[in-house]
Amino acid sequence: MENTRNDNAEKYRHEFKYLCTDAQLAILEVRLRGLMKKDVHAGQNGRYLIKSLYFDDINDRCFNENEDGTGPREKYRIRIYNNNPDRISLECKRKENDKINKKSCLLSKEQYDWLVYGRAAGPVNTLPELAKKLFVLKMCDKMEPKVIVSYERIPYVYRNGNVRVTFDRNIASSSRIDDFFRKNALVRQILPCGRQLLEVKYDEYLPDHIYHALSLANMPRIAFSKYYLCRKYHT
Repeated sequence: MENTRNDNAEKYRHEFKYLCTDAQLAILEVRLRGLMKKDVHAGQNGRYLIKSLYFDDINDRCFNENEDGTGPREKYRIRIYNNNPDRISLECKRKENDKINKKSCLLSKEQYDWLVYGRAAGPVNTLPELAKKLFVLKMCDKMEPKVIVSYERIPYVYRNGNVRVTFDRNIASSSRIDDFFRKNALVRQILPCGRQLLEVKYDEYLPDHIYHALSLANMPRIAFSKYYLCRKYHT
């Protein structure tokens, strides 16, 4: 589970994605076990469930920017882990070429209802700064929740270079916004059976021994947006 960053964080990280088979991910996980540590937030089974609610405006700007490959671009999402409503995080992910910057803040359930359903929870100035920005976009550009993206994540971390390698399995979508906190909600898988996603993130450098451990033939690096692919099933 990634840490919640300060609203003013401006640090950019490298991010690369690879489409893999189940067999390839199994090989990579065996290699990494002796080199990297599991994220401390992973459960006893070494994984956790991520569920994100993505926003887009009345013109589907975020969706179209992904389709056209334009940049830089930003996406707003609300995220929970393991269907736990006690920790709700609002995130803004900004992508420039192969680098990303992510700002985030925690939301109360009342603030979540405000941003998703328009149910006022108090004066606007009581919102965190990032939530205020989304509220302005909601008022000016009709920014609204569009799709739920869910998947299981197996996370590995390494201190030098602030490296994070994750295996994302069973990526699925749902257009039923009211099911965001619901366990066992109906979802639709977006990748063919046996296909999963590997993500590699790091700051200034990727240590050589991790780079070589991740090297496999026939594992293409791809431009992959979970939001874009999940929206395609519901537009």
